[in-house]
Amino acid sequence: MIRADGGGKAMVNHGFIAAIVVVATIGGFMFGYDSGVINGTQKGLEAAFGLGRLGIGVNVGAILVGSAIGAFGAGRLADAIGRRNVMMIAAGLFLVSALLAGAATGSAVFILARIIGGLGVGAASVISPVYISEVTPASIRGRLSSVQQVMIISGLTGAFVANFAIARYAGGSTAEFWMGYSAWRWMFWLQAIPAAIYFVALLAIPESPRFLVAKGREAEAHSVLTRLFGSAEADRKVVDIRGSLAADHHKPKLSDLIDRTTGKVRPILWAGIGLAVFQQFVGINVVFYYGAVLWEAVGFTEDNALQINILSGVLSIAACLFTIATVDRIGRKPLLLVGSAGMAVTLATVAYAFSTTVTGADGAVSLPGNNGLIALVAANLYVIFFNASWGPVMWVMLGEMFPNQIRGSGLAVSGFAQWIANAAISVSFPALVVSPGLSVTYFGYAFFAAVSFFFVKAMVNETRGRELEDMAG
Repeated sequence: MIRADGGGKAMVNHGFIAAIVVVATIGGFMFGYDSGVINGTQKGLEAAFGLGRLGIGVNVGAILVGSAIGAFGAGRLADAIGRRNVMMIAAGLFLVSALLAGAATGSAVFILARIIGGLGVGAASVISPVYISEVTPASIRGRLSSVQQVMIISGLTGAFVANFAIARYAGGSTAEFWMGYSAWRWMFWLQAIPAAIYFVALLAIPESPRFLVAKGREAEAHSVLTRLFGSAEADRKVVDIRGSLAADHHKPKLSDLIDRTTGKVRPILWAGIGLAVFQQFVGINVVFYYGAVLWEAVGFTEDNALQINILSGVLSIAACLFTIATVDRIGRKPLLLVGSAGMAVTLATVAYAFSTTVTGADGAVSLPGNNGLIALVAANLYVIFFNASWGPVMWVMLGEMFPNQIRGSGLAVSGFAQWIANAAISVSFPALVVSPGLSVTYFGYAFFAAVSFFFVKAMVNETRGRELEDMAG
C-alpha cells in the first residue's frame, strides 16, 4: 500500500518495494546455491572423473572463470538492455548449468557446465544489488540491499542442507540415490527448481527507472517511480536522474572510469576494486566451497563436516539479519572496520589451532585437547564477523557508491576483480592444504583481514543516507 506522510515526505509503496526486493534477491539465493552446491560433491567428482588435488581445484574453480566473465559483461550489458533482462538471462544460465553439471560424463563437460553457471552467478552478483539500490529509498536502501547477502547465505545453506540430506539418505555422496544415479549428481539437478522459479518471478517486476531514464524512456520510468513513491516524488526523481546524467551527453562506457581532468583512474573505482578484492582475500569462500574437505582434513567425519557447514550457514544468516537492522543506523564504514578487526583475530586463532594438528599411528589426523573445539568456535566467529560486515556491506556499497553515469562500468570492473580474487583463493586452496599447510594459509588470510582495516580507514567514504544522484566519483 502507498503511504503518505503528513509532513510532505515521499509516498512509499512498501509492499511493492518488498515484492521487488524479494524477487531480485532470488538471484542472490541462486548465487549462493550455485556456489555452495560444490561443497560436499567433491568425493563424487573425484571418483567419477579420476581427479587429483589439482583436478579438484580446477573443477571447483571453473565456476569462478564464468563468474568473472559474467560480472564484467553483466554491468555493461545491463546498461544496454536493462537490469531485469540481464537477471532473466542469468536465471536461464542457472537452469542450463544445473541440468548439465548433474549429467556430466567427464571433467570437460562438468567444467563447461560450471562455467555456464558461473556466468549466471557473476551476472546476479552485480546486477541484483544495483537493481535493488535503484528502486529503493535512500533511508532504507542499506537494509534492503543487505537482503541480497541473506539470500546468498540462504542459498549456500540450502545447498548444504540439500547435500547433507541427499548424502545421508543415499549413504554417502558417491552412493546411488535415485533412478540409478549417484547422490552427487542429484545435488546439482535439485538446483533446477529454484532456477526455474527465479526466471518466472522476474516476469512480475519492472525495469529499473534509472535505466529507463538513461534510455530516454521517461514515461515508463515515471510510471515505475509513481508505483514506488507516488506521483509527486516520481516527478522530482525523474528530474534528478536526468540531471545526474546531463553532465555527460553520451552513453555510459568504460572510459568514463578515467577522470577527464587528471587522466587517471577515478579514486572511487580503486575503492570499489579494493572492497571487492579484500572481501575474497580473507578466505571466506574456503569455508563455503571446501568446508567439508577442510573439517575432514583435521579429523572430522564427512557427516560431521556437512553438519558443520549447515551450522555455519545458519550463523551467517543470523549475522546478516544483524546487519539489516544496523547498516542504515550506524553506517557502512563502521561495520567494515569492526568486521576487519574481528576476522583478523579469529582467523589467527584458527591458524594457531590448525598448527597443532597431529597424525596418529593409523594415519588418522586430529587436533589434540580442546584445539578442535577452539578451531570450530573461532571459525564460526569468523563467519559471523564476515557476514555481519564485509559479506553484505561490500555488495551494498558496490550497488550504491558509483555515480549514475559510471555505475554499470564501475560494477563491471569491481565485480570482475571480485571474482578473479575469488578464483585465486579458491583454486589455490587444495594445493595450499598440502604445502605450506592449513595453518600458514589461515595466517595469510588473517594478514589480509588486518590490511583491509587500514584500507577501509584510508579509502572508503560513508554512503549512508545519500541519494544515488548525489554520489560523487
